[in-house]
Amino acid sequence: MDHGPLKLEDYQESCGTSAGSCGVPKHINQNRVIEKMDEYMSKRDYAGAERHLNYWLSEAQYLGDLRGELTVRNELIGHFRKTGNREKALEQVDKALALLDKLELNGTISSGTVLVNAATALNAFDENEMSMELFLKALKVYIGNESTDPSLLGGLYNNMALTCCALEDYTHAKIYFREAVEKMSEVPAGELEQAITYLNMADCLLKDGGMEQNESKIYDLLDKAEEALLRDHDAEDGYIAFVFEKCAPVFSYYGYFKTAEDLKNKAEELYARA
Repeated sequence: MDHGPLKLEDYQESCGTSAGSCGVPKHINQNRVIEKMDEYMSKRDYAGAERHLNYWLSEAQYLGDLRGELTVRNELIGHFRKTGNREKALEQVDKALALLDKLELNGTISSGTVLVNAATALNAFDENEMSMELFLKALKVYIGNESTDPSLLGGLYNNMALTCCALEDYTHAKIYFREAVEKMSEVPAGELEQAITYLNMADCLLKDGGMEQNESKIYDLLDKAEEALLRDHDAEDGYIAFVFEKCAPVFSYYGYFKTAEDLKNKAEELYARA
């Protein structure tokens, strides 16, 4: 889906917002960048999202806004991971990590977020040893900050578990999956993330021993995921649709064809409303 080039109002700052004087900005508006990115993603407009991020990357570099540049590069990591562009994703990982050092942000919640995003991309492209190194750094950051939101830890534990599965370290994978489910119980609309974790746990059990050995456990996890997804959710339609779309193929793989079809249909309805 392509909605054409950026319009003036998509990037024009109002007078006094991140500006030294009217029309002379010192920093890009990071919140605006992310809000517009969410709009593109709610419509699955990946081409528009990439144009949007590339525009703001150039703008941040022009202004010498290193923090703004880090925000955009962090978004680009996720974008290229979702679109399967290994080369560009890993390039953005390297540049984002370099910016963390340059800005001396290591140890902050912001650095943890970048580390998790980078590690998730590395896992997606089978760079699992390096992925785990970054996840462990992020865990140290999050645990060391009392203000860390439980949702950040929940997402971190889930992704660490996936990397452990890829490394065939199933003992730690099970521990991290349990931690993820527990943390997400503390989060509004956390049942959506719990459902994803249950399905990841099922896939991990399939890898560790196969269906014959783990059949009852796998189907129990699928049932838990289905129950979590069918609840009423206090979340944005676009995000709910993304989760439904992500989960549907897993249910289909295990023979839950009606559940998979229902989730796909609901996702399309939610995307249409977004």
